[in-house]
Amino acid sequence: MKPIYLDYNASTPIDPAVAAAMRPFLEEAYGNPSSGHWASTSAKAALENARGKVAALLGCASDEVVFMSGGSEANNLALKGLFFRRCDRPSHVITSRIEHSATIEPCRFLERLGAKVTYVPVDGAGLVDPDDIRGAITRDTFLISIMHANNEVGTIQPIAEIAKIAREHNIPLHTDAAQSVGKIPTKVDELGVDLLSVAGHKVYAPKGIGVLYVRRGIEIEPLIHGAGHESGRRAGTESALLAIALGTACEIAQPWIGMPGVQRLRDLFWERLRAAFGNQIALNGHTELRLPNTLNVSFVGRVGADILARMPDVAASTGSACHAGEITLSPVLNAMGIAPEVGMGAIRFSLGRGTTQEEIEAVVNRLTGTLA
Repeated sequence: MKPIYLDYNASTPIDPAVAAAMRPFLEEAYGNPSSGHWASTSAKAALENARGKVAALLGCASDEVVFMSGGSEANNLALKGLFFRRCDRPSHVITSRIEHSATIEPCRFLERLGAKVTYVPVDGAGLVDPDDIRGAITRDTFLISIMHANNEVGTIQPIAEIAKIAREHNIPLHTDAAQSVGKIPTKVDELGVDLLSVAGHKVYAPKGIGVLYVRRGIEIEPLIHGAGHESGRRAGTESALLAIALGTACEIAQPWIGMPGVQRLRDLFWERLRAAFGNQIALNGHTELRLPNTLNVSFVGRVGADILARMPDVAASTGSACHAGEITLSPVLNAMGIAPEVGMGAIRFSLGRGTTQEEIEAVVNRLTGTLA
């Protein structure tokens, strides 16, 4: 059977136009962008052109775009960079219980250094209550970090509302937008954020490239010290090759914002599954405030990993893991209060630009045959 890829939230293929834009930089424009001679001119121009394209998608100034190795480094720089700017003072961070590990683990690291971290809860749909953010603020709070959209269930957080609270208390707000960039609007002024993380391989660029948007006036301590690359915020010779890839991907993403065609397929997928399985299937995440490509469902009383193991030609992700014969829910489903008998059957199907209705119908047929 033809393999079917429904794991676009994990990683996307490189768009052909992105690959084409990269190709000349594999053999030409090999100079160091920071050098001042003829060999660096084209590399420097490509780097800054790419920075402008990322800025256009985010609605920010080019000098607010800092190229990173990916979303994880961007999250780490946002959290640690602000912490180390004030490490001689009491420090408090507010985040949520359903953040990606690229935020949770840096928070735990800061706790080992003496910082206090408040992990606010979410409701059964995976939504943060802005009032919980307000109630967690202390005089030592130096950062609020809430993801824009959850990678597992796709729930979109009320970032603009949280931003108003952050501004009232003069606290910077960071959002991990790895899953939302290129899918839904991510203009930084509309969101009201001061820092925003981008992961290239979630937006049809290669792995190994990302961005941290840093609003003018926000000072961060670099994680990597050396020469003053990226306006002194990240040392290391920049890769024009990867930067132009991400810039091109951001340019291509503009007309895809909202993904109405993909959302129609996702909704059709859910309709087909409900018709086939009735009350034996449950939706995880918010019914409306959800990424247009994401469908996280639970096959009640089943084990998601077992289902996918019986359909090796379908690429998707599970919401539970098996360790020593015991099924454990993901921290996200656990924080949402999903019952174990429901959560253990969770599978995340995430659609992309290349997903077809024929593939959706084929997966429904395979699931029906597998679970009959």
